[in-house]
Amino acid sequence: MRRMWKGGGPFGGPGFGSRRRGFGRARRGDVRLALLRLLAEEPRNGYQLMQAIEQRSEGVWRPSPGSVYPTLAQLEDEGLIRSVQGEGARRFEITDAGHEHLEKRADEPAPWEPASEDADNPLTELAPLVIAIGKATFQVASVGDQEQRDRARGLLTEARRGLYRILAEDPDGENEDPEPREV
Repeated sequence: MRRMWKGGGPFGGPGFGSRRRGFGRARRGDVRLALLRLLAEEPRNGYQLMQAIEQRSEGVWRPSPGSVYPTLAQLEDEGLIRSVQGEGARRFEITDAGHEHLEKRADEPAPWEPASEDADNPLTELAPLVIAIGKATFQVASVGDQEQRDRARGLLTEARRGLYRILAEDPDGENEDPEPREV
């Protein structure tokens, strides 16, 4: 049985997993632009497109198959892309009409870059690192042996304490447990 924490995801709370809100989210309609820009570089299949968006957004944005595949179908219906069968897989490539459409939108920022309103959000710079640490923790928990999980627990505990020491302005760890107390 898989344990679910408060907040729905394996790490709970806003900003983690598929239910995250706020920072790093793409603006409505940007899936179209992201797919077109990636296909202008080279033909790809749907999975490769999702991976490329996740990599370029540093793990902050990974559109779901439920948004990518219908968007690909819509772009194909509009004549902006076409699907081709090659190497045993269905891939998509941009058409001349798709290139023309992209030229009209050339001045728009890349959809995987943080929105300008995210610049004032302090989570924007730390969120990708927290997500990467969460993924690494999940891997250790999933495939690590007991010694590795124990070492990971110690490392994460020390990292948490170190973060609270930063807030307490106690770089040398003089306060034994600087964590705020629950009321």
